[in-house]
Amino acid sequence: MKSLIGNEWRNSSNGEVIEVINPATRELIDTVPSLTEEDINMAVNCAHQAQKGWEDTPLLVRCEILSKFVNLVKENLDSLALLLSQETGKPIKEAYNEINNIFIGVPAYIEKVKHLYGNVIPKGTEKGQENTIQYTMRQPLGVVVAIIPFNFPSDIFINKVPPALLMGNSVILKPASVNPLTLTRYVELLVEAGVPSGVIEVVHGRGSTVGKALTSHEKVNMITLTGSTEAGMDAAKNASSHCAHVSLELGGNDAMIICDDADLDLAVNEVVWGRLYNTGQVCCASKRFLVHNNIKNEFILKMRQKLETLRVGMPQEENSDIGCLISEEAALEVARQVKETINQGAKLVCGGRRNGAFFEPCILDNVTPNMDVAKDMEIFGPVIPVIGFDTLEDAINIANQSKYGLSAGIITRDMNKAFKATEKLEAGGVVINGASFFRSFEQPFGGWKYSGIGNEGIMTTLEEMSRLKTVILKNVLK
Repeated sequence: MKSLIGNEWRNSSNGEVIEVINPATRELIDTVPSLTEEDINMAVNCAHQAQKGWEDTPLLVRCEILSKFVNLVKENLDSLALLLSQETGKPIKEAYNEINNIFIGVPAYIEKVKHLYGNVIPKGTEKGQENTIQYTMRQPLGVVVAIIPFNFPSDIFINKVPPALLMGNSVILKPASVNPLTLTRYVELLVEAGVPSGVIEVVHGRGSTVGKALTSHEKVNMITLTGSTEAGMDAAKNASSHCAHVSLELGGNDAMIICDDADLDLAVNEVVWGRLYNTGQVCCASKRFLVHNNIKNEFILKMRQKLETLRVGMPQEENSDIGCLISEEAALEVARQVKETINQGAKLVCGGRRNGAFFEPCILDNVTPNMDVAKDMEIFGPVIPVIGFDTLEDAINIANQSKYGLSAGIITRDMNKAFKATEKLEAGGVVINGASFFRSFEQPFGGWKYSGIGNEGIMTTLEEMSRLKTVILKNVLK
């Protein structure tokens, strides 16, 4: 596949390519260009020039084009799900789930943007303004750069590209270099749906070159990035050089508190869904399991029994519950982190074997609050570290000791405990009786502390991707 710059699908100006490898089979799927700084400058200039015409396109027409895109995705559902599974290593049933979210999220943004009304400040609200009326309106930012990570390319695309286009911005999409193919197909479908030349572009390459060139460019008006905290901080520094807006959804080390009155069967099922989905490669997955010491042994036993029922298999096989990680390098890093935690005193209860990019789900017991995994070491894989606690206050303190604050969860039958925890937990979202992996398109999703800046979702993204203007009708009533 190639990059789309302006109206032309291009190779890199220096001819370099990046190989896209199926992580499960290690087979070559395709290649994409490894673009240069000069290529990126051309892309930004094209997007800048095309944006004004798109801004003048009636909102109804923009909505119709995005609706046509949704229909095209539906027509190509099977091939898109297969491609996503192949390049990402996620089970095919999870790939279908992710593509199907297009049919929820994009129509929701289309409906919301039609009702994004301004406000009127009536006459006489302040002395001397008895004859003056003011009203607000929203206008595009300009060129929006959308940087999307490997783990949920389709889901994250939904909260970045369609709302930016609907608000009249042009968009430069930068997928992860390890699995850029599904998103490149999305851009092909957006063009087929009628998005004009230059209004949507897709560029490929390493973050060190392409990401830096995009985030530093003076004609880029907004960077919306989901990725590591380090990548987000670099993007924010680059954006500050030209006062570009930033929206950052970054790392997390979410805590799930399981109280001694918890429904343990519910807890186990939520851990399976909220930690092992996408083989644990989820920013807002529960990653630290704070379990009351009265029930910790029983929880671990039930958790181990549940893991024995799950099938780790080839991603395209329909009976596979868990696929592989995005690469063998990613699996090696998870193995290293598990070994480091064991060296610090944790006990491996079960699992933890690696085979290429595959990593067996594992449970770590005897994890103490002073260990790295109990604080800021984010393990992006199917690892369940269990930390015992005696009081809810202790659990909240352990949860809050991390520099991250993306999401959190608590499982208890006592709503007084639950609401006390929601008040005290330092996170952008708290799930009661569930894993922190919960994320609806409607909710304003975003992290505290080192987990991000801004919020994404139907409630907030359209505002994030536009500018507020006030029009003053001075003395209009004289």
